[in-house]
Amino acid sequence: MLKFTPSLFHSLLYCSLFLLVFSCDSNENPQLTTEVFRYNEHKNIGSLDPAFSKDLADIWATNQLFNGLVQMDDQLNVQPSISKTCTISDSATVYTFNLRNDVFFHKHELFGKDSTRQVNASDFEYSFNRLRDKTIASPGSWVLNKVEDFFAINDSVFQIKLKQPFPAFLGLLTMKYCSVVPKEIVEHYGNDFRSHPIGTGPFKFKRWEENLKLVFRRNNHYFETDSIGQQLPYLEAVAITFLPDKQSEFLQFAQGNIDFVSGLDGSYKDEILTTDGQLRPDYAKEVKMIRGPYLNTEYLGFFMETEVNTIQSKKLRKAINVGFDRDKMMMYLRNGIGIPANGGFIPKGLPGYDETIGFTYQPELAKQLVSEYKDETGNKNPEITLTTTSNYLSFCEFIQQELQKTGLLVNVDVIPPSSLKDAKANGQVDFFRASWIADYPDAENYLSLYYSKNFAPNGPNYTHFKNTQFDKMYEAAYLETNSEKRKALYTKMDSLIMDSAPIVPLFYDEVVRFTRKNVDGLGINATNLLELKSVKKD
Repeated sequence: MLKFTPSLFHSLLYCSLFLLVFSCDSNENPQLTTEVFRYNEHKNIGSLDPAFSKDLADIWATNQLFNGLVQMDDQLNVQPSISKTCTISDSATVYTFNLRNDVFFHKHELFGKDSTRQVNASDFEYSFNRLRDKTIASPGSWVLNKVEDFFAINDSVFQIKLKQPFPAFLGLLTMKYCSVVPKEIVEHYGNDFRSHPIGTGPFKFKRWEENLKLVFRRNNHYFETDSIGQQLPYLEAVAITFLPDKQSEFLQFAQGNIDFVSGLDGSYKDEILTTDGQLRPDYAKEVKMIRGPYLNTEYLGFFMETEVNTIQSKKLRKAINVGFDRDKMMMYLRNGIGIPANGGFIPKGLPGYDETIGFTYQPELAKQLVSEYKDETGNKNPEITLTTTSNYLSFCEFIQQELQKTGLLVNVDVIPPSSLKDAKANGQVDFFRASWIADYPDAENYLSLYYSKNFAPNGPNYTHFKNTQFDKMYEAAYLETNSEKRKALYTKMDSLIMDSAPIVPLFYDEVVRFTRKNVDGLGINATNLLELKSVKKD
């Protein structure tokens, strides 16, 4: 049993409920207690229909139940899944997928005598049409924005035609939105397919008691095998609970009642980690920590079309960028978890990232830039208002205190997340905290925030940054099929952004996972996708 502080014992009711859940499951099948992977989802799950897999909680669950044409490995390489091969035309606009012949949907009585059936290309045609169906209103419909047409050529060949070349397209197809679903099951359940999912994945749906527990069981007919030919998955089951409190979740992990905790929450970061990001000795005996780059850039943004003089000043924007110590910030506020953003907007882990194009801590330069601004404008007391949410108040206060030393006064305004989201989209805040988590693993997704045709609210360009040279490079990258040349374009675009300083990159986030030492095969990836098909428990 691990040692933990008395402050962690405030949720005994939740603990009792949690133990009750798993004692019930073990009565149904004693094997579950030794071969089940248990985790908690504090944000709850909204739907098990992959067409609605927008939030990470839903994506983690649907990833166990469904497959698409392709999948992403832990190194962000696109690999075959239900398609065994993909051919791309010379024009880079036609993608032809040849499907495996050994992929079957999970058993269901609606399939008739055999209780299952083989996946064919028409199933993908149906599944993609669902994404486009306005009556369904899938949040993933945008995935097909660059698609002109798609159709089944025959049972085993599916073809997609794009409106224009788009090198990141295969990465888009790895998203859970693009999973295959069976028409007869979906149309039978209608909206209730969200809680009666039938897919092709390594696990199949067993039971969902909303707000209490969700259970998946092993799919004994899954098509993938490991490197020595053993059928996946290894686990018998996956059991998910829904304790809403991160501190209670961590207590369950410390007691050995769940196998995995993701992320670093302020309620327990100092309990499990030292200030330099190492496991504390009491936990190191029984816990493994896995960490790696996460495709998430945390930043501050300036609204470039504002009439506020301090925002319009490039000197002040650069002074803010060089006026605080990102390394110190990460050590004090994140226990060293996260990578100080001394590069551009593209995060570490993606082609195009360059650590030399950003800003480093230069306090004397910051003072000089602020002083020059005062002399040029006659404004001896420049100030600026930074709008944030309560979750990031500590970061903004740290920056506020550091910049005060340069002669720039920063006021911090805290508003609810929903209000900040609306205000950013509508240009109602001049200086704001934001983050961008990749929708798909390509730097184009990050650079789209600075393309002039993507001005918010109709696109993700919240800063209203506009640069003709950037736009030309962005459009050229679509047509560049050579990966190295496209990477060089991405870096040049990122460098142009940093030269104008419409943003202040804070840090590139890291995926951090804590597991018990009897868990094997739980990898890590920059999209923070939970992959359980290769997990074993000793």
